[in-house]
Amino acid sequence: MSGPVQSNSAAPSCDCLAHVYGNAADHPDRERRYPSDMSDAEWAVVRPLLPVPAWLQGRGGQPEGYCHRQLLDAIRYLVAGGISWRAMPADFPGWGRVYAFFRRWREHGLMTECHDRLRGRVREREGREPEPTAGIIDVQSVKAAASVSAASRGYDGGKKVGGRKRHIVTDCLGLLLVVAVTAANIGDRDAAASLLMRLRRLHRDITFVWADGGYTGSLVDWCRQNSH
Repeated sequence: MSGPVQSNSAAPSCDCLAHVYGNAADHPDRERRYPSDMSDAEWAVVRPLLPVPAWLQGRGGQPEGYCHRQLLDAIRYLVAGGISWRAMPADFPGWGRVYAFFRRWREHGLMTECHDRLRGRVREREGREPEPTAGIIDVQSVKAAASVSAASRGYDGGKKVGGRKRHIVTDCLGLLLVVAVTAANIGDRDAAASLLMRLRRLHRDITFVWADGGYTGSLVDWCRQNSH
């Protein structure tokens, strides 16, 4: 920030930037009542990761009028409940406002950065280094909803499932490292090559990946050739 900014609230009820320096105090507080709401300890970890708004850096725009903690709690509620944006409970900010913040934060990589930093904290709590050195690759075929376009789904003949596949790599604690979603007719080995390339780019310390028999054959040779 370029310099101190006067608060618009004499006694902000939240320490997010929108409350301390913006106009969030103009909107009523909400009672934290859902299991997905952040605890004070969780908020203390997440708050420093949030970006400083452009208006607070003198780059234009209006002071924000919505509490950042409430916005994140709304996103957590949606993810935990698997609901649609328009089904957001009325005690949160309007769904359109929440989605606008989510989209902006996602486009700037904030969601991924928060996830990666929190994963490192969990690993350290378990007595491990923040960055993993080994991973586990697997895939799951899932039925696609009727709203999923035909162009993005297929039929997995082995699992007898029509829909999509989730290709994932986790660390040895089961914490997510990389993920890709394809049509269900895409072969496991075909998707694994690009997934492992992303893994190598994002997690340079990984030298070993466990896989089941579905990943044998040409993929093993490909890994040998691209291991450096």
